[in-house]
This record gives sequence, structure tokens and C-alpha cells, in this order.
Amino acid sequence: MNPRLFDLDLLRTIVMVADSGSFTAAATRLHSTQSTISQKIRRLEEIAGHRLLDRSHREVKPTDEGETVLGYARRMLALNEELLDVLAGEIDSTIRLGLPDDFVSGPTTRVLSLFSRQYPQIKLEVTSGLSRDLCQSYDQGELDLVIIKQRRYSRAGVACSSETLRWIDGHNAASLFRDPVPIVTFPPRGLYREEMINALEMLGRRWQISFTSSSLSGIQAAVAEGMGLGLLPARAVTDQHVVLDNICGLAPVNSMEVVILHRPTADARIRELSELLEGMLE
Repeated sequence: MNPRLFDLDLLRTIVMVADSGSFTAAATRLHSTQSTISQKIRRLEEIAGHRLLDRSHREVKPTDEGETVLGYARRMLALNEELLDVLAGEIDSTIRLGLPDDFVSGPTTRVLSLFSRQYPQIKLEVTSGLSRDLCQSYDQGELDLVIIKQRRYSRAGVACSSETLRWIDGHNAASLFRDPVPIVTFPPRGLYREEMINALEMLGRRWQISFTSSSLSGIQAAVAEGMGLGLLPARAVTDQHVVLDNICGLAPVNSMEVVILHRPTADARIRELSELLEGMLE
């Protein structure tokens, strides 16, 4: 076997570790052991000639080289699944759709279900995550259709809708009255982070970041437990949160929008799915 040939099983392992953030969680999902997962990652790093995962933090993170490998790994695994489906004679084609975490369920699921019933021969391959990552995957040709969040007028799309944001806190609603104000937010370059900081500084308030996560559920839980002030889309606010709009000078944030992107040359069925999703935004 060519030592430089990347095995799909090794690529599947690094994708699972990166997505779950730990070797233990990846082992559980892959019905394996932590030691086996570690051995596979070491083997993949030997083949790549680079360290692919940073294990120095509580949550395992990909290195720069790891990010590159992950991008190709996802594409190779997706192509492998698509080939298997085609050979089975069940799938006509695949539409690769990218969605922010807060669009994965609810109205979006109903739209996708309607589309799937109408076109059972089409496989919907959905990727969820941060808008910046979805944009990058779309630009690299890894996704056919994406819904992203962005600051207004950043990028033209086939459809656009304003994004309603809410200031939120846990049930004790005490974060805003602490000094400095603790805030819960996405990592650097993540959405809403700059808006939160700018709004607090305009009020003359000191602030400190108490919790960051690339996971929407992580942000929701941290705010609900009183770890700090949050700023999230209205659809992501739960009954565990207290809405703080217009309290102590916290003005609404109206600088964000939701945009749908697909290529001008997209297949007619991609355009049809895009129109269904556009109707959901209205």
C-alpha cells in the first residue's frame, strides 16, 4: 500500500474528532476505543507529515494543516457516499446544503421534508456550522446552496432577509448589572461578537468575555446558566432566557441579515429548493 495514500477510515476518524471536540466522544460515536482513535490520528499525521490536531486545550482543535486535511476529508467522504448511493441505484443526485445551527430544525426541516417527498431520488446532504465556515466551503465548491448570516450588504445573494437579534440573560438577569459585564459569545470573527462589544462600550460599560463556543447550543446553555450576557437571533431564544431589549440602554441590533447563496449555473432543483427556503425567510 502506498504510504502516502489517505485511507477513508482515517479521514472519517479525524472528521469525527474535530466535530465532537474530543477523542472520547469520537470513540463513542464510532463505536471504538479512545486508544484506537488515537492510533488512527497518529497514523494519519504520519502520512500527512504534519501535526493535525492541537491537544493542548480542553477541547481538541485542528491545526492549520488539520483544517486543510479536514476540508479535503469531508469532500472525499461525501464523494464516497455519493458513489455508493449511485451504484445502489437509489440516488439520482445530491444537493449539498449548508445551514447555520439555528436553521437546522423547525421550519427548515419542514421545507426539506417537503422537497424530499417531491424528489425522493435526490439526497440532501446538510452541513451545519458557523457562517464563516459555510461561506468558505461554498467558495471552495464543497456546498451547492447555503444560508448564511452576515453584516448587511456584505455579499449579494439570491435572497436576503433582516436578522432579528435579542439581548438575553439567564433567569436571574444579573449579568448586565455586574462590573465588568460578563459576555457569552462566539469565537473571534464569529457573528454578533463585535456588535456586543461595541454596544457595551457605547454605554460606557466595562466588559469581559466569560465564555466562548462555536456551538449555538453551548452559547444558549451558558447564558441560561447565568455565565453572562448574550446576543442571539430571536429564533434561538428559549424559555430558559430572559430578553433584555431596551433595558439599561441596550438598543436593538439591526446590522445583521440572512442571505441565501447558490451559483447562477445551479441545477433547476437547487434553484427550486432555494425558492422554498426563501419563502421560509419571509
